[in-house]
Amino acid sequence: MAKKKNSETGWTRIYSRIILFVLVCTVGGLIYIWALSRNLPSLEQLENFDPDLVTRIYSSDGVLLKELYTQRRIFVYLEDLPKHLRDAVVASEDRRFESHWGISMRDVMRAVIINTATLSYRQGFSSITQQLARNLYDTIGFSKTITRKMKEVITAIQIEKTYTKDEILEMYLNSIHFGHGTYGAQAASKRYFQKDVGDLSLSECALLVGILPAPAHYSPINHADEARRRRDVVLRLMRDQGKIIQSQYSEARVMELHVKGEWDDLGIAPYFTEHIRRLLEKEDEALGINIYRDGLEIHTTLDSRMQKAAEEAVLRSVEANQEVLNKRFYSDREEFEQLAYLGIYPEDSVRIMLEGEIPLYEDLRDKLLIQTAFVAIDPSNGEIKAMVGGRPNYHDQFNRATQAERQPGSVFKPFIYAAAIDNGYPVTKQLHNQPVVLNVQNAQGEWEKWIPRNYDDSTGGLTTLREGLRRSLNLISVRLVQELVPPEVVVRMAKRMHISTPIRAVDAIALGTSEVIPLELTSAYATFANKGVWCRPMAIKRIVDRFGVTIKEYHPEREEVLSEETAFIMTDLLRTVMDRGTGGRVRWMFKFNHPAGGKTGTTQGWTDAWFVGFSSHLAAGVWFGVDDPQVSLGENQDGSRAALPAWARFMKTVHDSMGWKYQSFDVPEGVSQVEICKVTKDLPTRYCPTEKEYFISRYSPSRTCRVHTEAATRRGREREN
Repeated sequence: MAKKKNSETGWTRIYSRIILFVLVCTVGGLIYIWALSRNLPSLEQLENFDPDLVTRIYSSDGVLLKELYTQRRIFVYLEDLPKHLRDAVVASEDRRFESHWGISMRDVMRAVIINTATLSYRQGFSSITQQLARNLYDTIGFSKTITRKMKEVITAIQIEKTYTKDEILEMYLNSIHFGHGTYGAQAASKRYFQKDVGDLSLSECALLVGILPAPAHYSPINHADEARRRRDVVLRLMRDQGKIIQSQYSEARVMELHVKGEWDDLGIAPYFTEHIRRLLEKEDEALGINIYRDGLEIHTTLDSRMQKAAEEAVLRSVEANQEVLNKRFYSDREEFEQLAYLGIYPEDSVRIMLEGEIPLYEDLRDKLLIQTAFVAIDPSNGEIKAMVGGRPNYHDQFNRATQAERQPGSVFKPFIYAAAIDNGYPVTKQLHNQPVVLNVQNAQGEWEKWIPRNYDDSTGGLTTLREGLRRSLNLISVRLVQELVPPEVVVRMAKRMHISTPIRAVDAIALGTSEVIPLELTSAYATFANKGVWCRPMAIKRIVDRFGVTIKEYHPEREEVLSEETAFIMTDLLRTVMDRGTGGRVRWMFKFNHPAGGKTGTTQGWTDAWFVGFSSHLAAGVWFGVDDPQVSLGENQDGSRAALPAWARFMKTVHDSMGWKYQSFDVPEGVSQVEICKVTKDLPTRYCPTEKEYFISRYSPSRTCRVHTEAATRRGREREN
């Protein structure tokens, strides 16, 4: 009996110890789980699912220009995701998704048995909910440890308590990584097939889901055979689980992948969208936004149709100008050897690159490549409609339209003439078209004498301001500065028209020797077309958040910098340049016949070629040159030859395609057209040959011609007889 009693007591102790051990383990496990759960996201965080989304930049005509992101992700609601995609995910990733409560115990037990038997981590057991937990919260981590798995399980259970199955599936398909920097089904669909996710076929849905277990290994771009095999596995699982029928399986299995291998991440108008990105970075803090994560919509002023016309026009001129530059290089062996580093690079290779057959070495581009800047602006509100910051086939980070400072040459002359008109001088004011001497500083800072000349080496007698600008006579511009409007007055005029670069108040200002920025110069010219009202160049219309709420709307900023009368007189002067002057090729060669004004510009040594002009509808400016300002475009490569063709082709294409009607510039009340003597520019007698000229009314001529009098006419007749 004693032995039996002792035996029972022993078993009681064993059972007690087992129970105590289990109790301690349970309590310890609960404490462990409690400790782990303290570092997990709260239910409040779970209820505010907020994945990083792509910010999209749109043109004014609704075209997607560019996406900004740290992870390419576009949110799509579950009802907009194809059923085949949802079925494929469930069939392949978690067949018991609809029935489990965050984890599948059957999958857990299978994984434990297989991993124990193989002494490895060969079999996983993550449900869709667990994968979502892992993707959503960085605190869970990705190392394959028991602690990570426990955190994942706890978070998955919290998610199941918080969301419906449809909501979980929606979050999963919008957050999972599909490879190549894409997160979410929509971004992946755009990346691999260049279509919306709603347009995917059964085969394409299966392919995307097949990528998920190992996106790098099953990439359809880098490993097409592996991707195809995985697609077929997913299709088989869908068939076996009754998601599709045999005929659908057979048809989808023989479909080709048709994956887009290349991805043009530059988007449309890359220089413009980079300009937008820089503007948005300045708004980040003020608006409390993150342009790379918040899924914003940025609606811009750019018109994709005008942008296409601009890129085609400048590229055509780039190629023509490059051909001229190449010929000059080949004919000047010494210069070519020096600029092309022929002691380092083979000459044959450099020639092939210059002909455009292969890209030019990067460290030769600033000396051997023709570059360009182009911008088009709506004069009425300052909206930027097109922008090219460099040659389209050699994109880089330097936006020449907004950052380059180049000498303007004769395109600066309208500021001088505007200063004269604004100070009461009429366009009939006459100056001597004769040589003058200027004091200029050389590169060493020493003053020396310089005798400028007209482009065609001509000289003459008294010449009106209209004629001086029409023919772009340098001698008249210099005399304007020396006799009518001193350099300081011209500098003030340029600043009034929002030229921000330093303009040197010296006599050489008459020849455009101080650098300007293409965007600012074009904006200033637009002021003439807009009746003297300058509009700040505007690139963004509004910023919209992911929920469709407008965060900020932008409006034109206007400032009257010229009187309406001065602006009209300048517009009419520049129209003369276009109709009968240095810009005449716009009319007779390129057939752009809308009322317009414009000006050519060429700098010394033909290092810069410009054309800037406007119609009532649009202002545009174009520059061509080499990044290194010491390299010439070539002899006679002036503004009318090197730059004007791109401007003219663009303006004609845009005006024709937009259906814009001919629209003349309105004559303001303060301007009158007066009949004057053609010779003396005074009020005519009945003996005068006459012409009509525009004057600001308060400065109209008041003196009558003293040359063509009755007596003078009689004496002339007597001499003839």
